[in-house]
Amino acid sequence: MRTAEEMYYFSRNNGFGAGFNEKQGLKHFKVIENNLQPDEDVKFAFIGLHNYKSMTKHDGNFAYAVSNKRILMGQQKLIGVAFQSVSMDNINDITLQTGVLMGNVVIDTVKERFNVNVGKDIAEKINYHLHRVLDEVRNPQPVKSKPAPKSAGSHQAAADLRYYKDLFEEGLITEAEYQAKRKQILGL
Repeated sequence: MRTAEEMYYFSRNNGFGAGFNEKQGLKHFKVIENNLQPDEDVKFAFIGLHNYKSMTKHDGNFAYAVSNKRILMGQQKLIGVAFQSVSMDNINDITLQTGVLMGNVVIDTVKERFNVNVGKDIAEKINYHLHRVLDEVRNPQPVKSKPAPKSAGSHQAAADLRYYKDLFEEGLITEAEYQAKRKQILGL
C-alpha cells in the first residue's frame, strides 16, 4: 500500500478502525503517504486515538501505518500536521491493555510510549495483526534461488498454505504474492 486511499480502506474494510469520518481518515493517511520513502511499502494500517490517557485527554484520531522500515503516525490538524515515525530497530515491545469496552495498543519505543485507544475487539485484532506484521518485517523469509519443492501432502506445506491464505484474505499480501508463495510451496 502506498496511497492514503489504500491505507484508509484497508483499515476500514478490515475492522482496524475508521476514525471520526472518511474525509478525516483520508486526510490523516495522506500525512503518512506524503512521508513515505520511495522504497517503503505499507504492510498494515489502522486508526485510533493517539496518546490516550482518558476519554478527554488524548491527541485525537491518528492514522498509523507499519511499513517495511518503520511505524508511521500521522494526523492532519486544522492548521498543519502532526507526524512521527519509529524505526523498527527502536521498537521495544507492543502490548495490549483491555477493559470492558475499550482497549489500548501500547507501542513501547526507545524514547517513548504511544497508547492507541480503540474499541476492545478492534484493539485485540490490531494487536494480533501488528505482531504478525512486525514479525514478518523483522524476520523476512530468505529468498532462495531454487526453492526445494515440498510435498503437497506434508503437514508443513499445509500449514504454510493456510498461513499465506490468511495473509491474503486479510489483505496483508496481494493475490499475486499469495499465488507465488502457493506455487513455491507446492513446487509448481
